Amino acid sequence: MTAEKTTDPGPITTAAAQPRPSPPEPEPEPLPEPDPGGAFAVLQRFYAAEAAYIAAGGRGHARFDELARCLDPEVVMHQAPGLPYGGTWRGPDGIEEFMAAMSAAWESLEFLEQRFVVGADAVVVLNRGRLRARATGRVLETSVMQLITVRDGLITEMHPFYWDTLAVAEALRP
Repeated sequence: MTAEKTTDPGPITTAAAQPRPSPPEPEPEPLPEPDPGGAFAVLQRFYAAEAAYIAAGGRGHARFDELARCLDPEVVMHQAPGLPYGGTWRGPDGIEEFMAAMSAAWESLEFLEQRFVVGADAVVVLNRGRLRARATGRVLETSVMQLITVRDGLITEMHPFYWDTLAVAEALRP
């Protein structure tokens, strides 16, 4: 028979329950930096060039080459038909015609907010902007959602969807 050895642990005390620390929140993964020829970079260059082109007064007053460097030779833009510059615009020459019509209508374009959702070859952009009509001086704050296709670092197709085409028409109406 084996004897068991026991020891007296002394008085038993209980400590007040301490809250357990929460595990640290995982750090969000940093967003990848866009590559210099990627869709995001191309659109940033395009929007900056667009605002500068309009502010300079358009054709005859501004250079189109910065915009043209962002465009595929077969680029197509589909604008809402109810706009003064509505219709389908094809190729860099067509986009230059569109920009001439746009800058004839607006004297300034200021981007207040831009949100980009970038996919492999398509980008959705929410542009909230302020425009000033050239003929009336009226200021319009509005939003345009755009679906833009970019391939090989160039814009191939643009589909803008205006929040309120009637507000655009009213701002431009003399």
